[in-house]
Amino acid sequence: MKLYDTLSGTKKDFAPAAGQVRIYVCGPNLYGPCHVGHAFSYVVFDVLRRYLEHRGYQVKHVQNFTDIEDRIIEVARQQGRTITDLAEQYIQRFLQEMDGLGIQRAHDYTRATQYIERMIEIVQALVANGHAYAVDGDVHFRVRSFPTYGQLSKRRLDDMEAGARIEVDARKEDPMDFVLWKATKEGEPSWPSPWGLGRPGWHIECTAMSTSLLGKQLDIHGGGQDLVFPHHENEIAQAEAYTGVTPFVRFWVHNGLLRLTESDDEKMTRHSGNFVSIRDALARYHPDAIRLFLLSSHYRSPRAYSEDEIVAQQRGIERMRTALRDSPSVGGGPVAVEVYQPRFEEAMDDDLNTPRALAVLFDLAHDINRGKEESKDVRPAQAMLRKLGGVLGLTFQAAESQDNVGAQPFIELLVETRSKLREAKQFALADSIRARLTQMGVALEDSPQGTTWRFQRPEPA
Repeated sequence: MKLYDTLSGTKKDFAPAAGQVRIYVCGPNLYGPCHVGHAFSYVVFDVLRRYLEHRGYQVKHVQNFTDIEDRIIEVARQQGRTITDLAEQYIQRFLQEMDGLGIQRAHDYTRATQYIERMIEIVQALVANGHAYAVDGDVHFRVRSFPTYGQLSKRRLDDMEAGARIEVDARKEDPMDFVLWKATKEGEPSWPSPWGLGRPGWHIECTAMSTSLLGKQLDIHGGGQDLVFPHHENEIAQAEAYTGVTPFVRFWVHNGLLRLTESDDEKMTRHSGNFVSIRDALARYHPDAIRLFLLSSHYRSPRAYSEDEIVAQQRGIERMRTALRDSPSVGGGPVAVEVYQPRFEEAMDDDLNTPRALAVLFDLAHDINRGKEESKDVRPAQAMLRKLGGVLGLTFQAAESQDNVGAQPFIELLVETRSKLREAKQFALADSIRARLTQMGVALEDSPQGTTWRFQRPEPA
């Protein structure tokens, strides 16, 4: 099995350093709902984990929740809430949406605020060994103390400084030095430290959590390509300067970024508003179709969100479901299945080439359907399709009975009408609309930012 490593810029033979594969994936910043761009990353690393387990590896998968950071503080202040309350809301929503997409839960979900003491311990060590310095309650990492800084992003420090567009801070020894600990500001959450009250910088959070749970060296560190610089670059510097162990990560794996449309130059981002939330996508499309769309191009390739493509993938997944329905009376021999798993694994062994792997599944489904017409025994082939599809996280479950796409405009009209009734303090009428929507299987969620809706999946009997 070969995986592309961003640091070396090559595909390398994969094997864990020890018996267990240690994976750390950067999780969401909890100031708002996650979007389909986030889903792209988490589906990719879900498939990577599933395939490693398929190949017989034992995996420990850790993912963090960023629950203390500038945007969280800002949004919590705007809404008159605590950061804990805001983070908890979006953690629960995130977990529900990951479940809805069929993404396996990480073995550990870590919250940054649970590791403050560990962060302080690391920062103290970096100050003591000369890699960091304190000034006015802030602590900065001294980038020129780390000679290989820029290796991950393929940048030279001198070039970065020459082209830097950063706010000049005369207290820094070097403009590229980055913050490890921030002195407290009025109204912000803070913790006691040797440098006074303050809070951690974003980059130190992941170093503290990953080394605490997975040790001084990780087999795989994952995230979107937008995290290569500065976040992951800074993680390398911090971790290796602290532990003395190199490399900190044996395989840096980064997925491409998702844009809202083909014409967009920028990736989906919450703060700019150019995104489709995971909840909205799940309300409109079957999770298998969303996964098929996200996996139909190579994980390192950039791409644009396309509802037309997802609709086409819904037809594709239906062809597979058709292949799995019924097993007619057997009159001939079995459908040959021996070639499919080796072909599938050959594709996945080539840097997780899911487009080729999906082509294998469609070929298998085609042969099953043809085998039914010829009254062959298709049961072993159906079992193979379920097995290999499961590696990609496909459930092959039937779509919900209601026509989600067709009902959407009417539901949105009712939701808008209810919001206006609430503004007019006509709460009885607003409640009657909510009750009727609930009867239709539509769940509403009110927040200071407005009302969102989704189709509720029926509870299992």
